Amino acid sequence: MTKVDIAIYQRNKVVTRDEDLVLVEPEHGLRFRRKGVFFINILQESLMKKMSYNEIREIYLDYMKQHDHSFIPSASLVPDNDPTVLYVNAGMFPLVPFLMGESHPNGTRLANSQRCIRTIDIDEVGDISHLTSFEMLGNWSLNDYFKKEAIELTVDLFVNRYGFDINNIYASVFEGNENSPEDDVSIQVWKEIFRSYGIEASAGPGERIQKLGMDENWWELAGGGPCGPCSEIFYDTGKELCSDKCDVSCSCGKYIELGNNVFMEYLKEGESYKPLGRFNVDFGGGLDRLAMISQQAESVWETDKYLPILKKVKELSQVEVVESERIIIDHLKAASWIVMDGVIPGRTEREYILRRLIRRAIRHGRNLGMTKSFVGEIVDICIDQFMDIYPQLDEDREKIVEVIVSEETKFNETIEKGLHEFERWFDKTFEGKKEYIFDNSDGFTFSMYETFGFPLEMSLEELKNRNVRFDEAQVRENHLREYEKHQEKSRTATKGLFKGGLADTSEESKKLHTATHLLLQALYRVVGSHVFQKGSNITPERLRLDFPNDTKLTPEQIQKVEDLVNEQIDKKLPVSFVEMSKDEAMKLVQYAAFEDRYGEIVKVYTIGTADDPYSIEICNGPHVDNTSELRRFKIIKQENVGAGIKRIKAILE
Repeated sequence: MTKVDIAIYQRNKVVTRDEDLVLVEPEHGLRFRRKGVFFINILQESLMKKMSYNEIREIYLDYMKQHDHSFIPSASLVPDNDPTVLYVNAGMFPLVPFLMGESHPNGTRLANSQRCIRTIDIDEVGDISHLTSFEMLGNWSLNDYFKKEAIELTVDLFVNRYGFDINNIYASVFEGNENSPEDDVSIQVWKEIFRSYGIEASAGPGERIQKLGMDENWWELAGGGPCGPCSEIFYDTGKELCSDKCDVSCSCGKYIELGNNVFMEYLKEGESYKPLGRFNVDFGGGLDRLAMISQQAESVWETDKYLPILKKVKELSQVEVVESERIIIDHLKAASWIVMDGVIPGRTEREYILRRLIRRAIRHGRNLGMTKSFVGEIVDICIDQFMDIYPQLDEDREKIVEVIVSEETKFNETIEKGLHEFERWFDKTFEGKKEYIFDNSDGFTFSMYETFGFPLEMSLEELKNRNVRFDEAQVRENHLREYEKHQEKSRTATKGLFKGGLADTSEESKKLHTATHLLLQALYRVVGSHVFQKGSNITPERLRLDFPNDTKLTPEQIQKVEDLVNEQIDKKLPVSFVEMSKDEAMKLVQYAAFEDRYGEIVKVYTIGTADDPYSIEICNGPHVDNTSELRRFKIIKQENVGAGIKRIKAILE
């Protein structure tokens, strides 16, 4: 059947020019039947509703609820008590214990929309679809349904609820290797789905179902754990193939990944794989990309949430550089989300990523001719655009803008230092020489970039201003060489930090986690009832706790806190938990940070007896069974980490 076969489509009434066609109404959507074969309704382009960012999320969550999934709130970008991950980078991150077999209080079918930061993609930002900050729509089956129902749910959602054209849908599956066979189950499921829409699909190179290897279609946690093959779903944008090797994994923009079903049926231990004994599903779909397809936009940057921000960037720009415009939007949006979750720019790990995002945005602002302060205005628009989803952005607006603008001021001062350093280098390098020739063989431009945030383009401009002769291609090649060496070092140093992974559940970390609860209660009693947890981080060596307080603790207060914690250790208090509704739990606890992260059913940990509890907190664990397992508690450092926020680091001696 072709578009000519349909004369009218209006309010479920279809008039055709082919008397052999019969309109049928299956469970989802309208289809035509001829000789027992189903055909998707044509004129898909005109039937596809252009949905807003918020509508797409709402439809998704309603759809999952109709299929018996319980909603769980978005977690903070900053993982609680997990040193293995700098930022939450996937919707599944808070669910790792339940994927391993722990019973989830909300059941075996879950769904949410999770804020994510994925800095591994930072160098891809600037194209049509990559972001470092995004929302991931996710649903999970914890040993409930598996491949067939998971893929069918995804296709039904995309085609019959979002209205995406099935003729533009492509799939990838795992091709198999020595650890796991080809995923023939998923291949068969996809073939049956396509056939139900009148499409005879084959599996192979360039086909509608494409087989890919471990790099593309296998998922596992850093360091081992549950893992398995995945099946991705793509949308053909209609662009020409970039080459005869172009497939769904190509980054040319012809195919846009809409989502990915991960089938966790294996357990990786060391370098070996064995059956997990459970059949979990983890689906993730990028909300920004879904909006791009739904709104038929050229890129995610032309969708409803981003257009007002893009307009402001263009207003402040002197020239047009599309890549720089997109990087500024992405990085400052990411920065506003991160600052909202309590992080401030700094020199180590999580804080350094925030600093890098802000400074990279500023450098690209210079590419657009923005020589004056500009980040505050753009951050304001970012907050305006996302505060309907995340009200805390507006509540913390003043703090967020202040932190990011302060970093801009510091960076501009650093740039000035860089100009002075450039002048010093120039005088030293070319002193007494008649000709100024430069090849960048020593990686000078990258050194300026790394130390002073000097973009390569600024170094080239300064060289030209001083009449230095150079081959720009050679200079860029040597700059790229140094950059790639630096990237390799960074990948090695942070291996396992960006993929996500299991929270550290070693015995030492369990002890320090329990000690964190003891510390928080001690601070509440000694410092005041305004104390609550703003953030925490635990390694096997020490604990770190952030809490609101205007001044640092006095030596006397520190001693009182230490004594109170050690007193509970000496009392050999039991540690236990019960599951209850969030409303019930909120009546029991004295403080509950991050209330919006909790599902309807939560764990409540008690240190002490039911008749005489020392501490009662909402927490996912894990903890020791008794405080007698802890050694002597000692505070080793306290510091300021922002306006009205103090940080304590402590150990068990």
